[in-house]
Amino acid sequence: MSASAEPLFAPGPVVTVRRLGLADAEPYRAFRLTALRETPTAFTSGYAEERDKPMAATLARLAEAEQGPGALLGAFDPDGTLLGTAGLRVGRRGQERHKATLYGMAVARPAGGRGVGRALVEAVLAVAAEDGRLRQVLLTVSEGNEAALRLYTSCGFEVWGREPAAVLVDGQPVAKLHMIHPLTVRV
Repeated sequence: MSASAEPLFAPGPVVTVRRLGLADAEPYRAFRLTALRETPTAFTSGYAEERDKPMAATLARLAEAEQGPGALLGAFDPDGTLLGTAGLRVGRRGQERHKATLYGMAVARPAGGRGVGRALVEAVLAVAAEDGRLRQVLLTVSEGNEAALRLYTSCGFEVWGREPAAVLVDGQPVAKLHMIHPLTVRV
């Protein structure tokens, strides 16, 4: 599906979720850098390292997601402003092809509380379900990020483990909670 294709999820006039494509490179990069700068403990990538990467790295990320399996999704307001992103990365090795990871989940601060995060998570789970081979979607969430934890739990994810000091942000350890969402397997 290209960036100009029909939306995956349209919960009303507030937000439309669709797959991101190469044409979205500039707004995606700007959005991602803002998210990394504003909420550094939420990501495994850091703002400085991502800021210093060339646009070619963003294009490669978008091209990989476009080719699948998996997807990189964006939530847009009616004016076309990018309000949030989330990705689904599918295991490529044969013995890991049954699982995928929700990654890069972020919602712009002004869009908080408008259902953008829920729309993104539900769209990612819909893409995962369409795959037909996936049995579970995994993610990590930083300990202490209660809003994200509530969202993921309400969407059917369950905590299965805790990794202490999963990332170091400005030298400070941040634990990550590992979560899983089982998918119904089609036979």
